[in-house]
Amino acid sequence: MSTSEPMMQRELKNRFNEVTPPLTNQEAFQESQRCLYCYDAPCIQACPTGIDIPTFIKKIASGNMKGSAKTIMTANPVGASCARVCPTEELCEGACVLNHSTKPILIGNLQRYATDWAIKNDQVLFKEGQPNGKSVAIVGGGPAGLSAARELALLGYSVTVYEAEKQAGGLDTYGIVSFRLPKAISLWEVEQIENLGVTIKTGVKVGIDLPFHELLSTNDRVILAIGMANVPDLQIPGENAEGVYDAIELVKMTKDAPFPSHLKDKKVVVIGAGNTAIDGATCSVRLGAENVKILYRRSEQEMTAYDFEYEFAKQDGVEFRWLTQPVEIVTNKSGQVTGMKCVKMKLSEAAEDGRRRTEPIPNSEFLIECDAIVKAIGQKRHLSFIEDLGIAHNDGVILINPDTMETSNPKIYACGDVIFGKGQGEAMVVSAAQQGKTAAYHMHESLKETYSA
Repeated sequence: MSTSEPMMQRELKNRFNEVTPPLTNQEAFQESQRCLYCYDAPCIQACPTGIDIPTFIKKIASGNMKGSAKTIMTANPVGASCARVCPTEELCEGACVLNHSTKPILIGNLQRYATDWAIKNDQVLFKEGQPNGKSVAIVGGGPAGLSAARELALLGYSVTVYEAEKQAGGLDTYGIVSFRLPKAISLWEVEQIENLGVTIKTGVKVGIDLPFHELLSTNDRVILAIGMANVPDLQIPGENAEGVYDAIELVKMTKDAPFPSHLKDKKVVVIGAGNTAIDGATCSVRLGAENVKILYRRSEQEMTAYDFEYEFAKQDGVEFRWLTQPVEIVTNKSGQVTGMKCVKMKLSEAAEDGRRRTEPIPNSEFLIECDAIVKAIGQKRHLSFIEDLGIAHNDGVILINPDTMETSNPKIYACGDVIFGKGQGEAMVVSAAQQGKTAAYHMHESLKETYSA
Protein backbone atom coordinates (compact mmCIF):
# COMPACT_ATOMS: atom_id res chain seq x y z
CA MET A 1 0.00 0.00 0.00
CA SER A 2 1.42 3.39 -0.97
CA THR A 3 1.83 6.13 1.65
CA SER A 4 -0.76 8.21 -0.19
CA GLU A 5 -3.51 5.59 0.37
CA PRO A 6 -3.63 5.90 4.19
CA MET A 7 -3.65 9.68 3.78
CA MET A 8 -6.54 9.44 1.34
CA GLN A 9 -8.45 7.14 3.70
CA ARG A 10 -7.99 9.61 6.58
CA GLU A 11 -9.25 12.42 4.37
CA LEU A 12 -12.30 10.38 3.33
CA LYS A 13 -13.02 9.48 6.94
CA ASN A 14 -13.03 13.17 7.84
CA ARG A 15 -15.45 13.86 5.00
CA PHE A 16 -17.88 11.36 6.51
CA ASN A 17 -17.81 12.86 10.00
CA GLU A 18 -21.11 14.31 11.23
CA VAL A 19 -21.86 17.57 9.48
CA THR A 20 -24.13 18.98 12.21
CA PRO A 21 -22.19 19.82 15.38
CA PRO A 22 -23.76 18.94 18.74
CA LEU A 23 -25.09 21.62 21.05
CA THR A 24 -22.64 22.85 23.65
CA ASN A 25 -23.65 22.61 27.31
CA GLN A 26 -24.50 26.31 27.34
CA GLU A 27 -26.49 26.12 24.10
CA ALA A 28 -28.46 23.12 25.36
CA PHE A 29 -29.25 24.81 28.66
CA GLN A 30 -30.33 28.04 26.99
CA GLU A 31 -32.46 26.20 24.42
CA SER A 32 -34.13 24.11 27.13
CA GLN A 33 -35.04 27.32 28.96
CA ARG A 34 -37.02 28.50 25.93
CA CYS A 35 -39.50 25.60 26.18
CA LEU A 36 -42.94 26.60 27.49
CA TYR A 37 -43.59 23.06 28.82
CA CYS A 38 -47.08 23.14 27.32
CA TYR A 39 -49.68 21.13 29.24
CA ASP A 40 -51.30 19.86 26.02
CA ALA A 41 -48.01 19.87 24.12
CA PRO A 42 -48.71 19.59 20.38
CA CYS A 43 -45.12 18.40 19.88
CA ILE A 44 -45.99 15.15 21.68
CA GLN A 45 -48.98 14.61 19.41
CA ALA A 46 -46.76 15.17 16.35
CA CYS A 47 -44.20 12.55 17.43
CA PRO A 48 -45.12 9.09 16.09
CA THR A 49 -43.61 7.45 19.18
CA GLY A 50 -45.21 9.95 21.60
CA ILE A 51 -42.03 11.09 23.35
CA ASP A 52 -42.89 13.33 26.32
CA ILE A 53 -40.91 16.20 24.85
CA PRO A 54 -41.59 18.89 27.51
CA THR A 55 -40.53 16.46 30.23
CA PHE A 56 -37.23 15.45 28.62
CA ILE A 57 -36.42 19.10 27.90
CA LYS A 58 -37.26 20.15 31.44
CA LYS A 59 -34.92 17.44 32.76
CA ILE A 60 -32.12 18.88 30.64
CA ALA A 61 -32.83 22.31 32.14
CA SER A 62 -32.64 20.86 35.67
CA GLY A 63 -29.47 18.86 34.96
CA ASN A 64 -31.13 15.43 35.15
CA MET A 65 -29.48 14.06 32.04
CA LYS A 66 -30.11 10.37 32.71
CA GLY A 67 -33.77 11.11 33.33
CA SER A 68 -33.95 13.04 30.10
CA ALA A 69 -32.35 10.24 28.07
CA LYS A 70 -34.58 7.63 29.71
CA THR A 71 -37.71 9.65 28.93
CA ILE A 72 -36.69 9.73 25.26
CA MET A 73 -35.64 6.10 24.99
CA THR A 74 -38.67 4.79 26.89
CA ALA A 75 -40.91 6.10 24.14
CA ASN A 76 -38.51 5.49 21.26
CA PRO A 77 -36.04 2.57 21.48
CA VAL A 78 -34.04 4.13 18.61
CA GLY A 79 -34.33 7.67 19.94
CA ALA A 80 -30.63 8.46 19.58
CA SER A 81 -30.79 7.70 15.86
CA CYS A 82 -34.06 9.53 15.40
CA ALA A 83 -32.56 12.63 17.02
CA ARG A 84 -30.40 12.85 13.90
CA VAL A 85 -32.60 11.57 11.08
CA CYS A 86 -36.19 12.52 11.92
CA PRO A 87 -37.78 15.23 9.75
CA THR A 88 -38.35 17.28 12.89
CA GLU A 89 -39.46 20.36 10.95
CA GLU A 90 -42.41 18.28 9.73
CA LEU A 91 -43.07 16.57 13.07
CA CYS A 92 -42.35 17.85 16.59
CA GLU A 93 -40.66 21.15 15.72
CA GLY A 94 -43.27 21.83 13.07
CA ALA A 95 -45.95 21.56 15.77
CA CYS A 96 -44.13 23.72 18.35
CA VAL A 97 -46.31 26.63 19.48
CA LEU A 98 -43.35 29.00 19.28
CA ASN A 99 -43.60 28.83 15.48
CA HIS A 100 -46.31 31.50 15.83
CA SER A 101 -44.04 34.01 17.55
CA THR A 102 -40.31 33.31 17.19
CA LYS A 103 -38.79 30.00 16.11
CA PRO A 104 -39.44 26.45 17.33
CA ILE A 105 -37.47 24.75 20.06
CA LEU A 106 -34.58 22.73 18.59
CA ILE A 107 -36.15 19.51 19.80
CA GLY A 108 -34.04 17.20 17.64
CA ASN A 109 -30.81 18.83 18.79
CA LEU A 110 -31.85 18.58 22.43
CA GLN A 111 -32.81 14.94 21.95
CA ARG A 112 -29.37 14.32 20.50
CA TYR A 113 -27.75 16.19 23.41
CA ALA A 114 -29.49 14.00 26.00
CA THR A 115 -28.89 10.68 24.24
CA ASP A 116 -25.27 11.60 23.45
CA TRP A 117 -24.77 12.14 27.18
CA ALA A 118 -26.11 8.64 27.88
CA ILE A 119 -23.80 7.16 25.24
CA LYS A 120 -20.69 8.97 26.48
CA ASN A 121 -21.43 8.04 30.08
CA ASP A 122 -22.10 4.34 29.41
CA GLN A 123 -25.61 4.48 30.80
CA VAL A 124 -27.78 1.38 31.02
CA LEU A 125 -31.29 2.78 30.94
CA PHE A 126 -33.52 -0.30 31.34
CA LYS A 127 -33.79 -3.65 33.09
CA GLU A 128 -35.34 -6.78 31.62
CA GLY A 129 -38.76 -7.82 32.85
CA GLN A 130 -39.67 -10.82 34.98
CA PRO A 131 -39.63 -13.91 32.68
CA ASN A 132 -43.12 -14.99 31.67
CA GLY A 133 -42.24 -18.28 29.99
CA LYS A 134 -43.08 -17.19 26.44
CA SER A 135 -40.72 -16.86 23.49
CA VAL A 136 -40.85 -14.68 20.40
CA ALA A 137 -38.71 -14.71 17.26
CA ILE A 138 -38.16 -11.49 15.33
CA VAL A 139 -36.96 -11.65 11.74
CA GLY A 140 -35.03 -8.46 11.00
CA GLY A 141 -32.89 -6.34 13.32
CA GLY A 142 -33.73 -2.87 12.02
CA PRO A 143 -35.59 -0.09 13.87
CA ALA A 144 -38.95 -1.91 13.82
CA GLY A 145 -37.57 -5.28 14.90
CA LEU A 146 -35.36 -3.79 17.61
CA SER A 147 -38.22 -1.71 19.01
CA ALA A 148 -40.45 -4.75 19.21
CA ALA A 149 -37.64 -6.71 20.86
CA ARG A 150 -37.07 -4.02 23.48
CA GLU A 151 -40.74 -3.82 24.46
CA LEU A 152 -41.13 -7.59 24.63
CA ALA A 153 -37.99 -7.95 26.75
CA LEU A 154 -39.36 -5.39 29.22
CA LEU A 155 -42.55 -7.48 29.37
CA GLY A 156 -40.58 -10.62 30.24
CA TYR A 157 -40.46 -12.47 26.93
CA SER A 158 -37.54 -14.55 25.73
CA VAL A 159 -36.70 -12.77 22.48
CA THR A 160 -34.40 -13.82 19.65
CA VAL A 161 -33.72 -11.48 16.74
CA TYR A 162 -32.46 -12.95 13.46
CA GLU A 163 -30.51 -10.50 11.29
CA ALA A 164 -29.04 -11.30 7.87
CA GLU A 165 -26.29 -8.67 8.07
CA LYS A 166 -23.11 -8.90 10.15
CA GLN A 167 -24.45 -6.34 12.64
CA ALA A 168 -27.95 -5.38 13.75
CA GLY A 169 -29.50 -1.96 13.30
CA GLY A 170 -30.78 -2.30 9.76
CA LEU A 171 -31.22 1.01 7.97
CA ASP A 172 -29.71 2.96 10.87
CA THR A 173 -26.52 0.90 10.80
CA TYR A 174 -26.06 0.43 7.07
CA GLY A 175 -28.45 2.58 5.07
CA ILE A 176 -28.11 6.16 6.32
CA VAL A 177 -24.99 8.14 5.53
CA SER A 178 -22.42 8.41 8.33
CA PHE A 179 -22.24 12.20 8.18
CA ARG A 180 -25.86 12.22 9.30
CA LEU A 181 -25.97 9.09 11.45
CA PRO A 182 -22.69 7.49 12.62
CA LYS A 183 -22.80 3.72 12.85
CA ALA A 184 -21.75 3.83 16.51
CA ILE A 185 -25.02 5.50 17.48
CA SER A 186 -27.12 2.71 16.04
CA LEU A 187 -24.89 0.04 17.59
CA TRP A 188 -25.31 1.66 21.01
CA GLU A 189 -29.07 1.24 20.65
CA VAL A 190 -28.52 -2.39 19.71
CA GLU A 191 -26.38 -2.84 22.82
CA GLN A 192 -29.09 -1.32 25.03
CA ILE A 193 -31.49 -3.96 23.76
CA GLU A 194 -29.00 -6.81 24.15
CA ASN A 195 -28.49 -5.68 27.77
CA LEU A 196 -32.12 -6.70 28.36
CA GLY A 197 -31.31 -10.32 27.59
CA VAL A 198 -32.41 -10.19 23.95
CA THR A 199 -30.43 -12.64 21.79
CA ILE A 200 -29.43 -11.18 18.45
CA LYS A 201 -28.18 -13.73 15.90
CA THR A 202 -26.48 -11.97 13.00
CA GLY A 203 -25.49 -13.39 9.63
CA VAL A 204 -28.60 -15.61 9.64
CA LYS A 205 -30.91 -15.62 6.64
CA VAL A 206 -34.24 -17.02 7.72
CA GLY A 207 -35.65 -19.27 5.02
CA ILE A 208 -32.14 -20.24 3.90
CA ASP A 209 -30.00 -20.79 7.00
CA LEU A 210 -33.00 -21.43 9.22
CA PRO A 211 -36.36 -22.80 8.03
CA PHE A 212 -39.24 -20.52 8.84
CA HIS A 213 -41.44 -23.40 9.99
CA GLU A 214 -38.83 -24.08 12.67
CA LEU A 215 -39.26 -20.55 14.04
CA LEU A 216 -43.04 -20.99 14.12
CA SER A 217 -42.86 -24.35 15.85
CA THR A 218 -40.34 -23.27 18.52
CA ASN A 219 -41.80 -19.84 19.36
CA ASP A 220 -45.16 -18.64 20.58
CA ARG A 221 -45.20 -15.80 18.06
CA VAL A 222 -43.08 -14.42 15.19
CA ILE A 223 -42.65 -10.81 14.12
CA LEU A 224 -41.59 -10.00 10.57
CA ALA A 225 -39.53 -6.82 10.35
CA ILE A 226 -37.61 -7.73 7.21
CA GLY A 227 -37.66 -4.31 5.55
CA MET A 228 -37.02 -4.11 1.83
CA ALA A 229 -34.33 -5.35 -0.53
CA ASN A 230 -32.02 -3.73 -3.07
CA VAL A 231 -32.82 -1.13 -5.72
CA PRO A 232 -34.69 -2.63 -8.70
CA ASP A 233 -33.40 -2.68 -12.25
CA LEU A 234 -33.86 0.40 -14.41
CA GLN A 235 -35.21 -1.71 -17.26
CA ILE A 236 -33.15 0.20 -19.85
CA PRO A 237 -30.33 -0.91 -22.16
CA GLY A 238 -26.81 -0.88 -20.74
CA GLU A 239 -27.57 -1.12 -17.04
CA ASN A 240 -25.23 -4.07 -16.55
CA ALA A 241 -22.29 -1.91 -17.61
CA GLU A 242 -19.25 -1.31 -15.45
CA GLY A 243 -19.84 1.84 -13.43
CA VAL A 244 -23.51 1.28 -12.49
CA TYR A 245 -24.11 1.14 -8.73
CA ASP A 246 -26.95 0.49 -6.29
CA ALA A 247 -27.38 3.55 -4.04
CA ILE A 248 -28.06 1.41 -0.96
CA GLU A 249 -24.91 -0.63 -1.54
CA LEU A 250 -22.94 2.56 -2.15
CA VAL A 251 -24.01 4.03 1.18
CA LYS A 252 -23.26 0.72 2.88
CA MET A 253 -19.69 0.78 1.51
CA THR A 254 -19.10 4.13 3.25
CA LYS A 255 -20.17 2.93 6.72
CA ASP A 256 -16.84 1.19 7.37
CA ALA A 257 -13.23 1.72 6.35
CA PRO A 258 -11.65 1.30 3.89
CA PHE A 259 -13.68 3.80 1.91
CA PRO A 260 -14.19 3.08 -1.80
CA SER A 261 -12.23 5.19 -4.26
CA HIS A 262 -13.94 4.26 -7.53
CA LEU A 263 -15.90 7.54 -7.79
CA LYS A 264 -12.94 9.85 -7.38
CA ASP A 265 -12.85 12.46 -10.19
CA LYS A 266 -15.90 10.86 -11.82
CA LYS A 267 -18.95 12.51 -13.33
CA VAL A 268 -21.81 10.82 -11.51
CA VAL A 269 -25.50 10.62 -12.41
CA VAL A 270 -27.98 9.58 -9.70
CA ILE A 271 -31.41 8.38 -10.82
CA GLY A 272 -34.25 9.11 -8.40
CA ALA A 273 -35.28 11.90 -6.03
CA GLY A 274 -36.00 10.28 -2.68
CA ASN A 275 -33.89 10.35 0.46
CA THR A 276 -31.82 7.41 -0.77
CA ALA A 277 -31.03 9.29 -3.97
CA ILE A 278 -29.90 12.29 -1.92
CA ASP A 279 -27.70 9.99 0.17
CA GLY A 280 -26.23 8.44 -2.97
CA ALA A 281 -25.48 11.89 -4.39
CA THR A 282 -23.93 13.36 -1.25
CA CYS A 283 -21.88 10.19 -0.70
CA SER A 284 -20.59 10.54 -4.26
CA VAL A 285 -19.53 14.13 -3.55
CA ARG A 286 -17.60 13.04 -0.46
CA LEU A 287 -15.99 10.16 -2.32
CA GLY A 288 -14.39 12.71 -4.61
CA ALA A 289 -16.75 12.86 -7.61
CA GLU A 290 -15.99 15.76 -9.92
CA ASN A 291 -19.66 16.45 -10.63
CA VAL A 292 -22.93 14.91 -9.39
CA LYS A 293 -26.33 15.24 -11.06
CA ILE A 294 -29.68 13.90 -9.86
CA LEU A 295 -32.16 13.02 -12.64
CA TYR A 296 -35.88 12.85 -11.86
CA ARG A 297 -38.70 12.23 -14.28
CA ARG A 298 -41.10 14.43 -12.36
CA SER A 299 -40.77 18.00 -11.10
CA GLU A 300 -39.29 19.46 -7.93
CA GLN A 301 -42.77 19.54 -6.35
CA GLU A 302 -43.18 15.77 -6.73
CA MET A 303 -39.83 14.71 -5.26
CA THR A 304 -40.14 12.56 -2.14
CA ALA A 305 -36.92 13.57 -0.35
CA TYR A 306 -37.27 15.60 2.84
CA ASP A 307 -36.80 19.34 2.40
CA PHE A 308 -33.71 19.39 4.64
CA GLU A 309 -32.16 16.58 2.60
CA TYR A 310 -32.82 18.52 -0.61
CA GLU A 311 -31.26 21.70 0.79
CA PHE A 312 -28.27 19.74 2.06
CA ALA A 313 -27.64 18.24 -1.39
CA LYS A 314 -27.80 21.65 -3.03
CA GLN A 315 -25.28 22.99 -0.52
CA ASP A 316 -23.03 20.07 -1.50
CA GLY A 317 -23.12 21.25 -5.10
CA VAL A 318 -25.41 18.50 -6.40
CA GLU A 319 -27.21 19.50 -9.61
CA PHE A 320 -30.87 18.59 -10.22
CA ARG A 321 -32.33 17.84 -13.64
CA TRP A 322 -36.12 17.78 -13.39
CA LEU A 323 -38.51 16.18 -15.90
CA THR A 324 -35.68 14.02 -17.20
CA GLN A 325 -36.15 10.34 -17.97
CA PRO A 326 -33.13 8.04 -18.57
CA VAL A 327 -33.67 5.75 -21.58
CA GLU A 328 -30.27 4.16 -22.23
CA ILE A 329 -26.85 3.84 -20.60
CA VAL A 330 -24.10 4.46 -23.13
CA THR A 331 -20.82 2.54 -22.86
CA ASN A 332 -17.50 2.31 -24.66
CA LYS A 333 -16.11 -0.84 -26.27
CA SER A 334 -14.83 -2.17 -22.95
CA GLY A 335 -18.28 -1.88 -21.36
CA GLN A 336 -17.53 1.16 -19.19
CA VAL A 337 -20.22 3.82 -18.71
CA THR A 338 -19.63 6.98 -20.80
CA GLY A 339 -23.01 8.63 -20.76
CA MET A 340 -26.77 8.54 -20.21
CA LYS A 341 -29.32 9.06 -22.96
CA CYS A 342 -32.39 10.87 -21.65
CA VAL A 343 -35.65 12.36 -22.87
CA LYS A 344 -37.45 15.41 -21.52
CA MET A 345 -40.79 14.77 -19.85
CA LYS A 346 -43.93 16.80 -19.27
CA LEU A 347 -46.48 16.53 -16.50
CA SER A 348 -50.05 15.40 -17.18
CA GLU A 349 -53.04 14.51 -15.01
CA ALA A 350 -52.72 13.26 -11.42
CA ALA A 351 -52.56 9.54 -10.68
CA GLU A 352 -54.45 7.73 -7.90
CA ASP A 353 -51.76 8.64 -5.37
CA GLY A 354 -52.20 12.35 -6.16
CA ARG A 355 -48.86 12.72 -7.94
CA ARG A 356 -49.01 13.89 -11.54
CA ARG A 357 -48.17 11.46 -14.30
CA THR A 358 -45.44 12.18 -16.85
CA GLU A 359 -45.11 11.54 -20.54
CA PRO A 360 -42.14 12.02 -22.87
CA ILE A 361 -41.81 15.04 -25.12
CA PRO A 362 -41.34 13.87 -28.73
CA ASN A 363 -37.89 14.38 -30.29
CA SER A 364 -36.38 15.58 -26.98
CA GLU A 365 -33.62 13.01 -26.60
CA PHE A 366 -30.25 14.27 -25.36
CA LEU A 367 -27.04 12.88 -23.83
CA ILE A 368 -25.48 13.52 -20.43
CA GLU A 369 -21.80 12.59 -20.27
CA CYS A 370 -20.92 10.62 -17.15
CA ASP A 371 -18.54 7.94 -15.84
CA ALA A 372 -20.77 6.41 -13.16
CA ILE A 373 -24.48 5.91 -12.53
CA VAL A 374 -26.16 5.40 -9.14
CA LYS A 375 -29.60 3.78 -9.12
CA ALA A 376 -31.98 5.07 -6.43
CA ILE A 377 -35.49 4.36 -7.72
CA GLY A 378 -36.96 2.70 -4.65
CA GLN A 379 -36.44 -0.81 -3.32
CA LYS A 380 -37.54 -4.30 -4.23
CA ARG A 381 -39.65 -6.45 -1.93
CA HIS A 382 -38.75 -9.80 -0.41
CA LEU A 383 -41.53 -11.29 -2.51
CA SER A 384 -40.43 -14.93 -2.69
CA PHE A 385 -39.85 -15.06 1.07
CA ILE A 386 -43.31 -13.64 1.77
CA GLU A 387 -44.97 -15.99 -0.70
CA ASP A 388 -43.21 -18.98 0.86
CA LEU A 389 -44.84 -18.06 4.16
CA GLY A 390 -48.27 -18.13 2.56
CA ILE A 391 -49.40 -14.86 4.17
CA ALA A 392 -51.53 -12.24 2.43
CA HIS A 393 -49.71 -9.45 0.63
CA ASN A 394 -50.08 -6.89 -2.14
CA ASP A 395 -47.05 -7.06 -4.48
CA GLY A 396 -44.79 -7.80 -1.52
CA VAL A 397 -46.41 -5.37 0.92
CA ILE A 398 -47.58 -7.57 3.79
CA LEU A 399 -51.23 -6.99 4.62
CA ILE A 400 -51.97 -6.56 8.31
CA ASN A 401 -54.82 -5.76 10.63
CA PRO A 402 -53.89 -2.09 11.27
CA ASP A 403 -55.30 -2.27 14.77
CA THR A 404 -53.23 -5.27 15.89
CA MET A 405 -50.37 -5.60 13.32
CA GLU A 406 -51.44 -9.24 12.78
CA THR A 407 -50.91 -10.78 9.36
CA SER A 408 -53.30 -13.30 7.82
CA ASN A 409 -51.56 -15.87 10.04
CA PRO A 410 -52.51 -15.02 13.66
CA LYS A 411 -49.13 -16.27 14.92
CA ILE A 412 -47.26 -13.83 12.69
CA TYR A 413 -47.11 -10.05 13.10
CA ALA A 414 -45.40 -7.54 10.81
CA CYS A 415 -44.01 -4.02 11.13
CA GLY A 416 -41.64 -1.56 9.48
CA ASP A 417 -40.91 -1.12 5.78
CA VAL A 418 -42.34 -4.54 4.93
CA ILE A 419 -45.83 -3.11 5.52
CA PHE A 420 -45.08 0.26 3.90
CA GLY A 421 -46.66 1.06 0.55
CA LYS A 422 -49.93 0.58 -1.31
CA GLY A 423 -51.47 3.23 0.93
CA GLN A 424 -50.29 1.47 4.08
CA GLY A 425 -47.77 2.71 6.66
CA GLU A 426 -45.18 5.45 6.48
CA ALA A 427 -41.49 5.11 5.61
CA MET A 428 -39.75 6.85 8.49
CA VAL A 429 -37.41 5.41 11.10
CA VAL A 430 -39.59 6.83 13.86
CA SER A 431 -42.73 5.29 12.32
CA ALA A 432 -41.03 1.91 12.11
CA ALA A 433 -40.08 2.18 15.78
CA GLN A 434 -43.67 2.89 16.75
CA GLN A 435 -44.95 0.02 14.63
CA GLY A 436 -42.53 -2.32 16.39
CA LYS A 437 -43.84 -1.17 19.76
CA THR A 438 -47.44 -1.55 18.62
CA ALA A 439 -46.84 -5.08 17.34
CA ALA A 440 -45.24 -6.00 20.67
CA TYR A 441 -48.13 -4.60 22.72
CA HIS A 442 -50.82 -6.41 20.72
CA MET A 443 -48.85 -9.63 20.72
CA HIS A 444 -48.62 -9.31 24.48
CA GLU A 445 -52.39 -8.89 24.70
CA SER A 446 -52.89 -12.05 22.65
CA LEU A 447 -50.58 -14.09 24.88
CA LYS A 448 -50.84 -12.75 28.41
CA GLU A 449 -53.71 -15.00 29.45
CA THR A 450 -51.55 -18.06 28.67
CA TYR A 451 -48.53 -17.13 30.82
CA SER A 452 -46.96 -19.83 32.90
CA ALA A 453 -47.50 -19.43 36.59
